[in-house]
Amino acid sequence: MFYYVLKYVLLGPLLRLVFRPRIEGLEHIPEDGAAIVAGNHLSFSDHFLMPAILKRRITFLAKAEYFTGPGVKGRLTAAFFHSAGQIPVDRSGKEAGQAAIREGLGVLGKGELLGIYPEGTRSHDGRLYKGKVGVAAMALKAHVPVIPCAMIGTFEAQPPGQKLPRFQRVTIRFGEPLDFSRYEGMDGEKAILRAVTDEIMYAILGLSDQEYVDRYAAVVKAEEQAEAQAEKERQAAAGGRKFPKLPGR
Repeated sequence: MFYYVLKYVLLGPLLRLVFRPRIEGLEHIPEDGAAIVAGNHLSFSDHFLMPAILKRRITFLAKAEYFTGPGVKGRLTAAFFHSAGQIPVDRSGKEAGQAAIREGLGVLGKGELLGIYPEGTRSHDGRLYKGKVGVAAMALKAHVPVIPCAMIGTFEAQPPGQKLPRFQRVTIRFGEPLDFSRYEGMDGEKAILRAVTDEIMYAILGLSDQEYVDRYAAVVKAEEQAEAQAEKERQAAAGGRKFPKLPGR
């Protein structure tokens, strides 16, 4: 019940006011039955914008950190995400991918819409990164279509690290459903999972017109953070270096 109160009374009207979303391709969302909506992920706001504009309820897989924060703020955040239809997924450890697939299949098994970001994390620079194969595994195991989706303008409205979004119009664009029934029974083959995932990412790319990077976002982000830290340490070392005093001074 609170999901619909949040959508139609509290959060939904506010998001429409701030972002004034332009919706394209909404007819591609099925009126009933299970399906996966796979989109790019540019902003924290993405989690709430799509549920706000869809008539059907959609459940997203969200990182567990949103549900485990300390103190009163952490409990309120967790309650908010639960109420917004988000399911926590632990992304650490070897079983993280399998846990996400299990949770996703549970949603699809109820005939509902499942939202997923194949990149696995928000883009830190606005580019589209290589997708993880979990989306393909769920699509093939559940025998459901995948609707590609592009969020356009949310990176500029609320880039990573910015707490409050700017008043800026965004576009949410849905593409035609992708049917992978030709791969039935092949969900255990790595090459097939990679091919299906790449097809999904290519469809998202066609809708979003982003620059594509054929590497995982988390890996690139970690490398850039390591480089930034190393540069910071080099600058600190150079700034603290003592030079010998010249004669006569």
